[in-house]
Amino acid sequence: MTLIEDVAKRQDQLLASLEQIVRLESPSTDKAAVDKLVQYLRAECEKRGATIQSHDQSEWGDLTVASWPGTGSETGQILVMTHIDTVWPVGTIERLPWTIDGDIARGPGIFDMKASVAMMLEAMRIIQENNSQHRPIKWLINTEEEMGSPASRSLIEQLARESEYVLCLEPPVPPHGALKTARKGVGMFTVKVTGKASHAGADPKAGVSAIQEMANQIQYLHSLTDHDLGTTVNVGVVKGGTRRNVVPAEADALVDLRVVTMDEAERTVEAIRGCRASLPGATVTVEGELNRPPMERTEAIAAAFQRAHKIGQSIGLDLKEASTGGASDGNFTAAAGATTIDGLGCTGNGGHADTEHILVSGLIERTALLTALLREL
Repeated sequence: MTLIEDVAKRQDQLLASLEQIVRLESPSTDKAAVDKLVQYLRAECEKRGATIQSHDQSEWGDLTVASWPGTGSETGQILVMTHIDTVWPVGTIERLPWTIDGDIARGPGIFDMKASVAMMLEAMRIIQENNSQHRPIKWLINTEEEMGSPASRSLIEQLARESEYVLCLEPPVPPHGALKTARKGVGMFTVKVTGKASHAGADPKAGVSAIQEMANQIQYLHSLTDHDLGTTVNVGVVKGGTRRNVVPAEADALVDLRVVTMDEAERTVEAIRGCRASLPGATVTVEGELNRPPMERTEAIAAAFQRAHKIGQSIGLDLKEASTGGASDGNFTAAAGATTIDGLGCTGNGGHADTEHILVSGLIERTALLTALLREL
C-alpha cells in the first residue's frame, strides 16, 4: 500500500479534523477566538507525543512551539510553520459554511491555511503510530501572520537559525499546486502630506493643497515600478481633505512595495523615503520599512526543492516550483539563512475570497507528501 493510499483510508477522520479547525474561527485581531483554537491544537499535539512551549501574547493569540525529539541518525531539526489566524471575522462560517461537494471542500480560512494544520496533525499521527525515524521536529503555530508577524518574527528567525530545513505550509501556487522557491519582499509605508487650509472660493491663493501635492507624490512613487526587475510600487489607499470648498491641509497614502532581491529592496526603500515636496509650503513625511525581506532562490533552496521533488516522485507526485509576489513567514526564515521549502500546503484556490476552497484529493496527497518529507529529509 502506498503512503497516499494509507492517508486516503483515513479521509473521513482527516476531514473531520479539518472541519473542527475551520469551525473554530480565528481572525487575527480576535485574541479570544484565536486562543480557543490554540488550546485545541495544543491538546491535539500532546496526544501525538509533543512537548508544548507557549509564548504568551498580550495583543495577539498565544504562540505555540510543539516539539518532537529526533528518532534517527540525523540531528539537524526540521521547522514546520503554519499560521492559524485568518482574514475572516467571527460569524463568517454562517455566510460561507463548511461544505464538501465532491472533491471541493469550503470554509473560511480553509485554503489559507487551516488545511495545512490538519495535514500536520495527521502527518505526526502517522509518524508516531508507525514509529517512523525522523529528525527533531518543531512546529511553530503562528497567530498573527496575516498582520505581518509583528510579535512572532524574532521567534521565527531564532528557530530558523537552529534548523536544517524549514517547511512552510503556506498554500501552493494555483492551479497546479507548485511549491514556492522564491517570494517577493514586501515594504509597507505611509506617506503624509501637510499643506495649508484656506477658502477654496474666497482666498484660494492663500492655501497649499495637500491633495495636489499628494498627486505629485503618487506619480513619483508609481514611477519607481520596474516590471523587468519585478519591482512594483502601489499606492493603494489615499485620504485627504475635509470639505469640497476647503483647500485641503492634509492628505495621506498607504503604499505597498514588492521586490525580488535585497539589492532592489535597498534601492527602492531609499527612493520611497526620499519623497520631497514640490509645492512651496507643502511638507512630506514617510513612515514605514521593508516588512518582509525577499525569499531569494538560492542554491540551497533549489537543491532542497530537487530533494523534495525526488521524495514526491517516490510516492507518485510530480512537484513543480514557482515564484510568487506574495510574502509569508518563509521570507523571514530564508533571509535568516535557513533552507526553506514553501508552498507545501493543500492544493486549492481563492485565498482571502468568498471562493476559497481546497481539493480533498489534494489534502490527501499533500498530507502524504508532508509525512514523507518529515521522514526522509
